[in-house]
Amino acid sequence: MGETDSFFSNKSAKIFVAGHRGLVGSAIVRKLQSLGFTNLLLRTHADLDLTRQSDVESFFADEKPHYVVLAAAKVGGIHANNTYPADFIAINLQIQTNVIDSSYRHGVNKILFLGSSCIYPKFAPQPIPENALLSGPLEPTNEWYAVAKIAGIKMCQAYRIQHGFDAISAMPTNLYGPNDNFHPENSHVLPALMRRFHKAKVEGAKEVVVWGTGSPLREFLHVDDLADAVVFLLGNYSGLEHVNLGSGKEVTIKELAELVKEVVGFEGELVWDTSKPDGTPRKLMDSSKLASLGWKAKISLKDGLIDTYKWYLENVKQ
Repeated sequence: MGETDSFFSNKSAKIFVAGHRGLVGSAIVRKLQSLGFTNLLLRTHADLDLTRQSDVESFFADEKPHYVVLAAAKVGGIHANNTYPADFIAINLQIQTNVIDSSYRHGVNKILFLGSSCIYPKFAPQPIPENALLSGPLEPTNEWYAVAKIAGIKMCQAYRIQHGFDAISAMPTNLYGPNDNFHPENSHVLPALMRRFHKAKVEGAKEVVVWGTGSPLREFLHVDDLADAVVFLLGNYSGLEHVNLGSGKEVTIKELAELVKEVVGFEGELVWDTSKPDGTPRKLMDSSKLASLGWKAKISLKDGLIDTYKWYLENVKQ
């Protein structure tokens, strides 16, 4: 019986999804439930504070999960990273250390640690391969978070090398979908655009102004595709190196804005303020390793945007 069989065959295995209420964790829970897994261990922050070592150890001793997906993290935009650098490094290091160490000590079969594409150097080659890690200086605006995530990758590797513990890491590209953050101040580019076009549509505005020229290239992955990839890796990957999780498809910010405009149904004009900065010209993950394992993204950007806008209309206070 191969490793694939062992994960997918035991639908009553206890799976602890840490961070189950976030964008990523909630999608992973939906995916596992759709596959018939019946024994998901879910704890809110009020139930279990992952930064407290003794609480985490007690939880693992009591529940003895078979599998762990570590999707819990303190996340935020540039402003938050600059304002609360101590929180971003300390809280993430505490969560990772407590969960990875307790997983090993309490006999977890396998843990999957989720990071972010911000682990890579600011001037990494494009598309970014896994071996670009630690090859140059980080983007200064979120290095506190990035350093914590790099430490998580290295901790998984160290526990594999020293203890033979099956700890794997996956680094997703830009994610979007249901449960995304649509906060006006600190949301990412895609939810920010969706919110602005919706507001303009509701208010009958004549135009929406977007910063820059629209030329930078970005990659987006629907969070349900991410969840599918995570489950795939739990069943099919057991290596030392982290794995990039991307769609492999690039879109210009201009193409993205026009697609969001169409999906939202905003009839006005889209205006580019070219006096404003564009940001990094290109950011794409090299996901060929994941493809070689036999996985690729299935949800097109347009279908994903339609799905996300539907969720937005139903769940976000206008």
